[in-house]
Amino acid sequence: MADVTDATFGTAVIERSHQVPVVVDLWAEWCGPCRTLGPILERVVAETEGAVELAKVDVDANPRVAQQFQVQSIPAVYAIRDGAVADSFLGALPEAQVREFVARISGPGEPSEVDRLLAAGDEDSLRAALELDGGETRVVLALADLLVADGRGDEALAVLERIPESPETRRIAALARVGHRPDGAEITDRLQSLLDRAAEDESARSEFVDLLELLDEADRTEWRRQLSARLF
Repeated sequence: MADVTDATFGTAVIERSHQVPVVVDLWAEWCGPCRTLGPILERVVAETEGAVELAKVDVDANPRVAQQFQVQSIPAVYAIRDGAVADSFLGALPEAQVREFVARISGPGEPSEVDRLLAAGDEDSLRAALELDGGETRVVLALADLLVADGRGDEALAVLERIPESPETRRIAALARVGHRPDGAEITDRLQSLLDRAAEDESARSEFVDLLELLDEADRTEWRRQLSARLF
């Protein structure tokens, strides 16, 4: 278990998740359910003997991480694998459900029916997996991504409502609203054209924010700075 900060999140969680799944526990001292869930998570993750690692983030002391996940309530728990959210849940779940959550991301094991349907990857299979587990983050993201690629953005947005917001849900939702997958040059040109209108035009501002979700963090920060300069 590690206490992770805004400064160490990239290394301790994102980079580390390429070697081993990392469970991120977003909590705060004043949160009663967090104090209930915390020891359960610590115990269950410890029992994996290193197959899964636990990163605890105090959202009051580390607002940047909380903002990245756009946390609405805590406790909020995210499983990060290969740099992306693989699964998540909100609230203080019973220990049995926490064990199921950790087991799903702790290693290969015997693939479940949901795993097999997810591996198939076609729409019928993904919808069948959704019927089996409507809150399975991997399935929701895969189906929403497929729908976006098929030009069915409204359907993708409806599917994404099944799971908590995360950087990956925001990226796919942005693609759904933009309507296609623009390349870097197109994004830059469009942002520049929207910048002058964003202060007065709400639709331009909304499109600007969506396009930011398709950039890496450094570029996103620079364009946010330029937008703030126009707005304030």
